[in-house]
Amino acid sequence: MSELTYGIAIFPSKEIQDTANSYRKRYDPRYNKIPPHITLKEKFQASQEEIKEITKELNQVASEVEPFEIEINKVSSFSPVTNTVYLKVEPNESLTTLNKKMNEGKFLENQKYAFVPHITISQELSEDEHSDVYGSLRMSEFDMKDHIDRFQLLYQLEDGAWTVFETFKLGK
Repeated sequence: MSELTYGIAIFPSKEIQDTANSYRKRYDPRYNKIPPHITLKEKFQASQEEIKEITKELNQVASEVEPFEIEINKVSSFSPVTNTVYLKVEPNESLTTLNKKMNEGKFLENQKYAFVPHITISQELSEDEHSDVYGSLRMSEFDMKDHIDRFQLLYQLEDGAWTVFETFKLGK
């Protein structure tokens, strides 16, 4: 049986997605592959058997974390590592806990970078484009809050698009 590529993410409210998409349409070549999201676990390979175990584990993780609020006040950039501009999700204990739990136990530890909660709004730009986009957005004020009560296990289709495999509700 072949393996699929999976990832775990939070999809914020429509309001936040609309704001992110207003930039992504222009500055993110992967705009049509996945809605705006907060990555909790980077993509990984798993067989059908492994994903059954991972799904059980995700149900357990979801039950251990209560719904929580997120806040977005500004944009930031991963430059010089990558030319990615993102809506900065203020770090909080619940997000950090979810990320940590998804990289231990039965989960493959595949985290390449420190966990920085964010929603990508531009990527794969040239140096100049990145400077322009980041320069103009850096001064913008964003005052967005959202109530997070679920996360999604996604899998990648052959064309590179992502689709929801299963949704996990937070809390008891």
